[in-house]
Amino acid sequence: MRERGLRATNTPGVLTNATAELAVALMLAAGRRMAETDRILRRGAWVGWEPEQFLGRELSGATVGLVGFGRIGQRVAELLAGFGVRLVFAAPRPMEAAAARYSARRMELDELLAVADYVSLHVTLTPQTRHMINARTLAGCKPGAILVNTCRGSVVDTAALVEALRDGPLAAAGLDVYENEPAVPADLVKLPNTVLVPHVGSATRTTRDAMARLCADNVIAVLSGEEPPTPVV
Repeated sequence: MRERGLRATNTPGVLTNATAELAVALMLAAGRRMAETDRILRRGAWVGWEPEQFLGRELSGATVGLVGFGRIGQRVAELLAGFGVRLVFAAPRPMEAAAARYSARRMELDELLAVADYVSLHVTLTPQTRHMINARTLAGCKPGAILVNTCRGSVVDTAALVEALRDGPLAAAGLDVYENEPAVPADLVKLPNTVLVPHVGSATRTTRDAMARLCADNVIAVLSGEEPPTPVV
């Protein structure tokens, strides 16, 4: 881009809240088996209330591990405050101020996976983070853990995820992103213990409008010979 004298911009920040809200929604939906029980009810297979039927996991009192603790991860931490969770996070830097603000403890990834009841991914996709959630790391997850991914699909090795959902240790997963989207592997779709949504992290009217406006502001600034509001290059 620089060699060709071109400008590149992005739209950071405007989707922070919408994506964080979806991450929490996927935690709740996967933990309480909402997609699974919705399908059962719709096909007429529900036979009535039973005390041991469709038991799920409460978010309240759980240990939530946030892998990545940037804008979205910290907004998730803020939203979870009312649930009374224990927060842990994995990040390349100590982030002491943010850790203190949200009463969160920093851990290495393997340590986090071993203790977290919910694991929510909030990292950028780089060569270092591609398939950071793989057969080895999944094997180290706490039995019964729930994985949520609202960042990038390739952060997770899909084949290893399917095995972890079939045979353990994962109890469920809530996913908004996929390795080769819009293609989603049939083996993943068939699993009853998944909540799968089609990359809707920023899909609110408020956020999409803000994204469009910020994009337009960047274009207008560049065409006017001014510095754009959110430059990348």
